[in-house]
Amino acid sequence: MGYEWDFSVVFKNMDLLYLGFLGTLKIGFLSLGLAAALGLILALLRMSGRRWLSVSITVYIEFFRIMPVIALLFWVYYALPIATGLRIDAFTAAVLTLTVQSSAFFAEVYRAGIESIEKSQWEGGKSIGMTSAQLMRRIILPQAVRRMIPPFTERSFELMKGTTIAATIAYGDLLYSALVLSSQLYRPLEIISLVALFYLGMLTLASFFLRRLERRLDAAML
Repeated sequence: MGYEWDFSVVFKNMDLLYLGFLGTLKIGFLSLGLAAALGLILALLRMSGRRWLSVSITVYIEFFRIMPVIALLFWVYYALPIATGLRIDAFTAAVLTLTVQSSAFFAEVYRAGIESIEKSQWEGGKSIGMTSAQLMRRIILPQAVRRMIPPFTERSFELMKGTTIAATIAYGDLLYSALVLSSQLYRPLEIISLVALFYLGMLTLASFFLRRLERRLDAAML
C-alpha cells in the first residue's frame, strides 16, 4: 500500500514553519551582508603591496575555504566559549561561522574581479593623477562588479543553503522547526517537502533580482 499524503495537519501548524523561515532569513541576510563587507576588506588587504600583510590574509583565506563549515560551527559554539569565557548563543555562533567562512570565498571573488581589469585601465587612471582610492572607486570597481556578479551570486546561494547548519545547534531556523514539527505530527515527508519549497522559492526570487541587476549593469556599460 502506497503512502497517503496529508498536508492538512501540517497547514494547521504553519506558524512554526513561518517563524523558522524568518529565522533562516535573519541568519542568511545578516551573514551575507557581513561576509560581503569583510570579504572586500580582505581582498584589498591581500592585494596591498605589503608582503607580510598579503601573506597573512592569504593564510586566513585558504584556511577558512578549506575548513568544513560544520566543524567550524561546532568549534565556535562549543569550544570558543570555553577558550574565551564568552557566552555565545546559537544565533551568534551561526552568523559568526557563516560570516567568517563566506568572507574568505567572497574575498577571492573580489580579487579575481579586480585583477581581471586590464593593466591599461590602471595605467590610464594613474597617468591623469588619480590616487589609488580614486582609481579603485571610479574606474576599477564599476567594471569589476559586472564580472563579479555570477560568482558572487553562486556564493550567496551557497551561504543561504548553508544556514541549515544552525539546526545542528538547536537554533530555530526553518530546518530545525521542520524537525520539531515532524516529531510532533509524524508527517516528515509533507513537512520536509514544504521546507524544500520554501528554499526553492527563496532562492528563485533572489536569482530573479540578481539577474535583473546584472542586466541593468550590462545596459549601463553599453
